[in-house]
Amino acid sequence: MFPIVIVRQYETLVVFRFGKFTGVRGAGITWLWPILDRGVKVDMREEVLNEPPQTSITKDNALVDIDFVVYMQVVDGEAAVINIKSYINAVSNLATTTLRAVIGEMSVEEVLSKREEINQRLKVKMSEEVVRWGVQVNAVEIRGMEPQHDIQEAMTRLLTADRTKRSQITESEGERQSSINVAEGSKQASILEAEGFKESSILRAEGSRQAQILEAEGFSVGLQRIYETASQVDSNTMGLQYLEMMKRLGEGESTKWIIPMDLASMAGTLSSSLAGVMRGDGNGGGAGGE
Repeated sequence: MFPIVIVRQYETLVVFRFGKFTGVRGAGITWLWPILDRGVKVDMREEVLNEPPQTSITKDNALVDIDFVVYMQVVDGEAAVINIKSYINAVSNLATTTLRAVIGEMSVEEVLSKREEINQRLKVKMSEEVVRWGVQVNAVEIRGMEPQHDIQEAMTRLLTADRTKRSQITESEGERQSSINVAEGSKQASILEAEGFKESSILRAEGSRQAQILEAEGFSVGLQRIYETASQVDSNTMGLQYLEMMKRLGEGESTKWIIPMDLASMAGTLSSSLAGVMRGDGNGGGAGGE
């Protein structure tokens, strides 16, 4: 082994003297005493573990093949060399067993729908273990999940049934809303029709009232005029009217007459008036003869 060792920027050199740890050297040129010192380089860069698909059993006894990767990085070179022989193999096996433990606590539906939760739980559980090896787990990502064929068929049928159910619910909800809208429209139409009939009835009643008022006023005016005309007619005119009426009755074919009771008094008044007229004419004729 050469006494001069070049340590790259991304490496750490763990130095042992007579088999005992003496220190950690960083990037640059490092002197090691031949035969006395021995150095172990540790790569401090982030590494990616590509795990083959792992078959895990869920809580409801379903088999699921899961493909995932682990992003890890050495943060303590001394622990990575002293505490574990091969930290890469250790992290790989730990990832497999932790994955199976996490999947065994979940149902197949949860496994397929909670990928992010599984990633987080794997990272937390692995970080608790690898810290003693001087390793840090930065992330765990699931690349794919594939349940057994019969599980896939059952889930497909379940998904189809669920979609059919949601479609029927949506359709029935639409029909329900349509019926509500139609009923609401009929209600509003009935209300408007009733309001229109009410207003029409009010207008007709108001028009009838105004017509009756006008008719009564016209009738009152007519009676007033009749009264005024009748008050200006003297008894002689009324008597002549009675005589004219009697004449018409005499010309008729009826053999029974109903005579008003006041006709006798009216006839007496008319006789007195005619007698006065006759006397006036006689006096006038005698004066002329003299």
